[in-house]
Amino acid sequence: MIKIIDEERYYFDGDILSRRSLEERGISPTGLSIAQRILQAHDVSRDPSKLNIKFDALCSHDITYVGIIQAARASGLKEFPVPYVMTNCHNSLCAVGGTINEDDHVFGLSAAKKYGGIYVPANIAVIHSYMRERLAGCGKAVLGSDSHTRYGALGTLGIGEGGPELVKQLLGRTYELDMPRIVAVKLTGKVRHGVGPHDVALALIGAVFKSGFAKNSILEFVGDGISAMSVEFRNGIDVMTTESACLSSVWATDDKVRDYLKTFGRENDFAELTPDNGARYDGAIEIDLNGVEPMIALPFHPSNVFKLADVIADPYEALSEAEENGRKLLGLEGDAFKLTDKIVDGKIIASQGIIAGCAGGIYDNLMCAANILEGRSIGNGAFSLNVYPASQATDLAIVKNGAAARLMESGAVLKPCFCGPCFGAGDVPCNNGFSIRHTTRNFERREGAKPAERQIASVALMDARSIAATAANGGVLTSAADIDYENAFERFKYFPSAYDARVYNGFGKADHSASLVYGPNITDIPEIPVLKDNLLLKVCSAINDPVTTTDELIPSGETSSYRSNPLRLAEFALSRKDPMYVQRSKAVRDGRDEATLKAIKILGLNTENTTVGTCIFAVKPGDGSAREQAASCQRFLGGAANIAREYATKRYRSNLINWGMLPLLDEKSEFCVGDFVYIDNVREIVLHGKRRFKATLLRDAKSIEAELSMDALTEEERNIILSGSLTNFYKNNK
Repeated sequence: MIKIIDEERYYFDGDILSRRSLEERGISPTGLSIAQRILQAHDVSRDPSKLNIKFDALCSHDITYVGIIQAARASGLKEFPVPYVMTNCHNSLCAVGGTINEDDHVFGLSAAKKYGGIYVPANIAVIHSYMRERLAGCGKAVLGSDSHTRYGALGTLGIGEGGPELVKQLLGRTYELDMPRIVAVKLTGKVRHGVGPHDVALALIGAVFKSGFAKNSILEFVGDGISAMSVEFRNGIDVMTTESACLSSVWATDDKVRDYLKTFGRENDFAELTPDNGARYDGAIEIDLNGVEPMIALPFHPSNVFKLADVIADPYEALSEAEENGRKLLGLEGDAFKLTDKIVDGKIIASQGIIAGCAGGIYDNLMCAANILEGRSIGNGAFSLNVYPASQATDLAIVKNGAAARLMESGAVLKPCFCGPCFGAGDVPCNNGFSIRHTTRNFERREGAKPAERQIASVALMDARSIAATAANGGVLTSAADIDYENAFERFKYFPSAYDARVYNGFGKADHSASLVYGPNITDIPEIPVLKDNLLLKVCSAINDPVTTTDELIPSGETSSYRSNPLRLAEFALSRKDPMYVQRSKAVRDGRDEATLKAIKILGLNTENTTVGTCIFAVKPGDGSAREQAASCQRFLGGAANIAREYATKRYRSNLINWGMLPLLDEKSEFCVGDFVYIDNVREIVLHGKRRFKATLLRDAKSIEAELSMDALTEEERNIILSGSLTNFYKNNK
């Protein structure tokens, strides 16, 4: 079904060949891939290995745009230089914190008026569906402050990064990037009955994530299998490439893409994109679509993938393995976490189904779900099915064509456009619940559960088709491949009023006299100190899990209400992973930690020329979201560095740098809470880009020599760290 080729390959007429096979055809291995062509068109450095990218458009949602605008404003922002879309699809509920969330929305609209932005009110569209429908186009490049910024099926190179990278773009700066690895994904064949985009995506993620094959690469989709898919099907696969840990993705385009853009009145944004014959790839992934089956990603990661048929046939084996791994991950013993109790009479019983967001709530998925559920009932038992269309345009289309009625008649509940179920701010399952979801992630705690308070739930990822089949079977886990339903459905019809009636489009119409509207929970970024000559770090948390997600570093869900109040949000840092971290860090930051004062004396340090801060050790931190708060919260608590074996994603490492924290690496030392790490002449190390350097590990008053390293930093990254943060750097270099 999937073959991984970890060696160079070349494109030729839809095929992927070895260099020898290419040369036998008389083709020179000098062509450009689609990704290379787009990167070159947006690079202002003209250095093929060190890129400085300027993007065509930017996008953020309401967890991130307030902080981005505040940082840009403090650094001299006058008006938005490119279209900047601010959607309100994450922090949309006002269930926590009174009017806090809506205050952010009012601020966003005032910023759109003042600086010339595009403002999409709450429940009108989720961020990525709006961008696909209104701004993505062939050959474009888009930067978003959300990790699922992926519009590759429309020929757009979408990259998700932390907010500071958007700040740079708003100030006319560039996105610095070494030329990434480019990996071809060759699609052949046609998917079977019952298989949806999530099945293809999960199969891909399961094949590449754990090996890191796609990490920080661009996946370029080619092959004749593309033409057999609708554009929405492609979108559903494309948005999930984030979970492979790749940097971005892009697809060859065809007349179906032209028709898709034409539907939204944007045919001029179409261009046929295909690699040159002879285009080189650093590796390849071959996917035979004929062999893809319905899949399921069991808790607690999108890469924990199994064939759905195998899980249904032998439920105990798969669930007991996931149960055991879950207990280890959650630090629980005994029966505190259960999955095998979902097996009743040999069948797996789900308590909840969700179809939502940029991956699940797209038109084709909802139409297939409506076809499956037509004339059927989900029953009046414990199982529930909630459906969130990804955009008002999709919602209006299924209302007008009757699919919404078919869903509702089955017992499904239609809800507004909202990303909540994807990150724990909506439809949190019952304690010990088992939720099947067509959303992007199923990390532990992400669905809103709190294991430390013995509120535990599990999410498995499945395609909307199999979720609908399960719903039709009253919650008994069922594959869509095993039921009869009509795959054909009415073509999508776009009604512009879905957006025209509410969206504020102020690009190019900045009103400099307009005032920003602040609520009481919108505060400025705290003052951040510059890096001194030397650095003393106290390890305030040590995480030895194989991978640490950004959700563990700063929880999603109800904490979203405080995203615009940096110090208040910082109180939640690691709260579900290491509840004592905040207390430990604040004691060091505020000069109240006796062990730190003792370490300063033992090492004979002068605090006038020594930064005293905290750090976190984690094996592989930063998987998942692009939210920069995973780094900024550490910084506001006194964090000055992270130490890791490796960083899970480029975007998390970039977030550390942009908040003035050193992204340190250590290959072998063991770190414990309470350890101290001292780096002499750290400013010189950063200034001169030294890659490896000595450090002192102080444990129980005993000194141990250690060696740390950092991957290469650009000149601007070095200056940002030396200044203490990106905002400090820009304030001093307007």
